[in-house]
Amino acid sequence: MKKLSLLAVVLLTPLLLLAKTTVVYHTSDTHGFFFPREGVGGFAALQSVLKNGPKNYLLLDSGDFANGTVETRESKGLKAAQIMNKMGYDATTLGNHEFDFKAANFPPIVAALDFPMLAANFFEQDTQKYPPHIAPYTFITRNGVKFAIIGLGNRTPTSPAVGYYFTKPLVALENALNEVEKQNPDVVIVLAHDSIADDKHGSASYLPDIAKHFGGRVHMVMGGHAHKIVQNRVINGVLFVESGCYVNFVSKVTVETDDKTGKFVSAKSEIIPLIVAKVGEDKAMKKYVESLREPNVDTPVGYTTQILSKMPVEKDQLDSPLNDWIVDLMRAYGGTEIAIHNNGGTRVDMPKGAITKRDIIDIHPFDNTVTQVTVNGKFLKNFIQKTMSPRPLFTYSGLQINYKRDSKGKIKDVEILLNGKPLENKKQYTLVTNSYIASGGSEGNGFKAIPDSAKKLVGPKTIRELMEDALRQGEVSAPQTGRMQEVQ
Repeated sequence: MKKLSLLAVVLLTPLLLLAKTTVVYHTSDTHGFFFPREGVGGFAALQSVLKNGPKNYLLLDSGDFANGTVETRESKGLKAAQIMNKMGYDATTLGNHEFDFKAANFPPIVAALDFPMLAANFFEQDTQKYPPHIAPYTFITRNGVKFAIIGLGNRTPTSPAVGYYFTKPLVALENALNEVEKQNPDVVIVLAHDSIADDKHGSASYLPDIAKHFGGRVHMVMGGHAHKIVQNRVINGVLFVESGCYVNFVSKVTVETDDKTGKFVSAKSEIIPLIVAKVGEDKAMKKYVESLREPNVDTPVGYTTQILSKMPVEKDQLDSPLNDWIVDLMRAYGGTEIAIHNNGGTRVDMPKGAITKRDIIDIHPFDNTVTQVTVNGKFLKNFIQKTMSPRPLFTYSGLQINYKRDSKGKIKDVEILLNGKPLENKKQYTLVTNSYIASGGSEGNGFKAIPDSAKKLVGPKTIRELMEDALRQGEVSAPQTGRMQEVQ
């Protein structure tokens, strides 16, 4: 048996030697989180992982890097470009938050990058060409392997992309592949700011169609946008990878190519949590990152008695302590019976203890104000029911929402009560929500049907200012949840 085993090893060894391995690292939705939070994340930790790994690697990003913290807000995305240049990224794509500072401030962000932004489906309206510093694809040879990277930008920017337009991603990908394949790449990667795991809008992602239509031509799809982690999901031979958010994780993909032909053989991914105590921090990168720190935002403005979670804390409830607290502040400011807050606007938990302006900006980095809107009961009921599943997109103040689940766990029999009474279809209700949702942004798309005459600004204060005011008035505790409650 020992002789047979040895013979098997001898026979297999030439086959094993034919495979060459190259590593591709991937991040997404970094959102300006340069520093670790609660001992996790940050670019110094990421750099430590890169330095302690294989030397000939690619570093790719799937977008949404330009906004999310005070550093990116105050620099209008330019500090994000600086840190990514320093990290040595090879390519990124266009996320929806790259337009947070309006279309006029988008070109300087892209121009500041030392590496390409890729978006095969994104064009200037005037020229009908790719904007300056943006390309549909790029080629990178690393470790003797020729990679083709094709980008697909997100088509729903959070602020209007004035002067630009998007084309259908699969058509754009087909066109890019036809060009790319003329140069005979060994490995083809699609870098997209969309998610195969997106459950936010209740509609299917187009990403699986890449595998359906281009399996064998595309080898990997690296996505983002939903802040999810996806590893080793293979459809029709195409590997799908997503890497979470806020520089809390990095995906490491080991790509095998035939050492003789150079062509793609296989790929396998793993997620690496950037826990500082485990991976360490690169000293030079830490010093550089600290040089980008915005001054005068780390002084406490108030205190909390406990962590206020942005996620539900009870298994039979859909509302969370932090979102309940925020939406109650909005309702009090607006003086209405009802308030609506989009859960996606709350980015991180509120920590226990001293709370700084940095913490408040991390929680809600947007300049949203509070808008009063008048709607009828039918609109409100339809809006609530449509945005509760497959996960709740909104939190409510003033309403009690009871629901049941069927045998498959799906939400059914939704009951909506105001002051203990069901909403009436034809009755008019005045509510407040943030200005982004009131204008029909993203998951608030339903509000586009409400005429502007039924909307008005409550006052000049932003949601962040309401939070800061409340913190200055005394210690904040988590409110009791249960306003979106499962009943038997």
